Amino acid sequence: MPELISHTLAPVFNARSRILILGTMPSPRSRKTCFYYGHPQNRFWRVLADVFAEDVPSDNRTKEAFLLRHRIALWDVLQSCSIEGADDSSIKDPVPNDLRRILENADIKAVFTTGQKATQLYQNYCMQQTGIMTEYLPSTSPANCARFSYEDLVRAYEVLKKFL
Repeated sequence: MPELISHTLAPVFNARSRILILGTMPSPRSRKTCFYYGHPQNRFWRVLADVFAEDVPSDNRTKEAFLLRHRIALWDVLQSCSIEGADDSSIKDPVPNDLRRILENADIKAVFTTGQKATQLYQNYCMQQTGIMTEYLPSTSPANCARFSYEDLVRAYEVLKKFL
């Protein structure tokens, strides 16, 4: 059964942020842990740690510090939507976040969207406002394990370094 969800997590960024990574909406687990990519089987934090040759950040404080140290801003395309659990394909009634909150306060050089749905939503609801094309990154969700191996994800996410 779809549930109307409003985004409750603040964006992570500062004036030094150079790239913006956008997902769709926080999953139920992320909302519970109060931080992005909170499901223990999501590969996002492991992938970023390998890309930047660091240890995997273990808690919300170290995850935020990791992002800011690498000049990465992190948020989601949507402010609210109806969704069934964490199933992006079930999203209905999307309302986009106002990305100017980040873009007017950071020197963003590139925008990346994680997964096909985030890419589609960004192109439909945000690109006209931002004027910035998005670069697609494969989803690190456990549901995407069959399509992208861990090694494939690390290779795909290496592109982040060229904008920093």
